[in-house]
Amino acid sequence: MAHPDTVFRVLLRVETRPGMAADFERTWLEIGTAVTEDPANLGQWLLRSTDEDHLYFIISDWTDEAGFRAFEHSDQHVKHRERLHPYRSGGSMATMRVVHHLPAAGAAA
Repeated sequence: MAHPDTVFRVLLRVETRPGMAADFERTWLEIGTAVTEDPANLGQWLLRSTDEDHLYFIISDWTDEAGFRAFEHSDQHVKHRERLHPYRSGGSMATMRVVHHLPAAGAAA
């Protein structure tokens, strides 16, 4: 497993079409294994904004950028995006490297 300070992280901002949030969430769960079964993926999270009901964020962690880019250009990922596309009205992507990680004081080492 990648060390927390070397993780390659992807942050997606997803705007959903009016009235389609529940369908977006259901579809994301149905196809989520398309991401998590990739050997380079370390996990992903779906987050919903508490300020804007139509706004979501997806965070996915990867062992490295090369692993993410290979998945990003795969046929499997294209199919994944096509299933989510009808629910989306906009969005953006940011990539980053975890520089430092400070676990909670009570967290196991």
